[in-house]
Amino acid sequence: MKITNLEVFILRALDTGRPHWVSNFIVPRANEILVRLKTDEGIEGFGIATSYTPIEAAIHTFRTGISEQIIGADALAPERLFQKLFALSSQRLGHEKGWSREALMRVAAAVDIGCWDIIGKAAGIPLYRLFGGYRDEVPCYVTCAYYRDGKDNAELRDEMQMLKAQGHHGFKAKAGGLPLAEDIERLELVREVIGDDSDLMVDINRGWDLQTAIEGARMLEPLQPRWLEEPVRWADDRRELKLLAKQTRIPLSAGESELTSWGCRALLEEEAIQILQFDCTMSGGFTEGRKLSALCELNHVQVAPHHDCFIHAHIVAASPAGLIVESFTDPERDPLQAELFENPPKIENGWMTLNQDPGLGLTLSEKTIKKFGEKIL
Repeated sequence: MKITNLEVFILRALDTGRPHWVSNFIVPRANEILVRLKTDEGIEGFGIATSYTPIEAAIHTFRTGISEQIIGADALAPERLFQKLFALSSQRLGHEKGWSREALMRVAAAVDIGCWDIIGKAAGIPLYRLFGGYRDEVPCYVTCAYYRDGKDNAELRDEMQMLKAQGHHGFKAKAGGLPLAEDIERLELVREVIGDDSDLMVDINRGWDLQTAIEGARMLEPLQPRWLEEPVRWADDRRELKLLAKQTRIPLSAGESELTSWGCRALLEEEAIQILQFDCTMSGGFTEGRKLSALCELNHVQVAPHHDCFIHAHIVAASPAGLIVESFTDPERDPLQAELFENPPKIENGWMTLNQDPGLGLTLSEKTIKKFGEKIL
């Protein structure tokens, strides 16, 4: 089944007010690559890639001929196509074209997810069943408590009450951007609002040095966090994660910042994390995500992918290593989750029930693509 054409859109949602900060950078409300693949047998699929860095590098990659490497490929052979696109990161052609490694990984991710969508449709079954079919619903949490200019604890309380009223039972709060005592005060407020019967996760986004992380973990223990995410700075995070793990009973998680599956493998080899948070939309699609999920299962590590719950639900539902998916149910933070699909899976009482339609099981909203999209190919 040959790929005969592809359409590419960049989906952006500009900040209309105060941006959402994590410990050390602004998170875009939407910054996505949407790729639609068409085949000679009439089956179409789509894939999405996420970028927290400027997306111009990916735009350049599409506009300077990467589609020539994709058109004509077999949509039913995603491993072959991924290896072809990944190889460009170390070949002369990629350098001559100015295709950065990060851009190539984003392109490969979106194309790979699109190919798997086609495979599921050709087989007539949803991808989570094709991947293993361990269950058809998965736990779901909401990410929250971002820093915003002028945001005080009263506004934080209002935010948490709104999200709790939506029915969530898991909440991941941002920290690491304020002095430790102030962050602990914020997190104590979050725990107070959500109650002791809800899960609290804490995400530092690589904002602490090792000594702060050790002290922060000690101060967090009374709040009983389910995990502490990316607690240490990027420069030596693998070694420092291992050192931190010896100093705390809180499970550690990481992986979203790795560019490749090999980087995630190294995290597992350090035996410092209990939860791996790779992102299929950023580092190779389902082809690489399935390998990491299997590796986690064999190493007794749980899978809680970063971002995009409707995509990653297929990975989490397919394997006994699958733990939970991340959602963004505040449209001010991420309008695409609320608007991009005509048939989003139901999220209720902390659980997501997967659609039974084949492939990704998702129907794109043309209205939303027009609203947020710029066609670049």
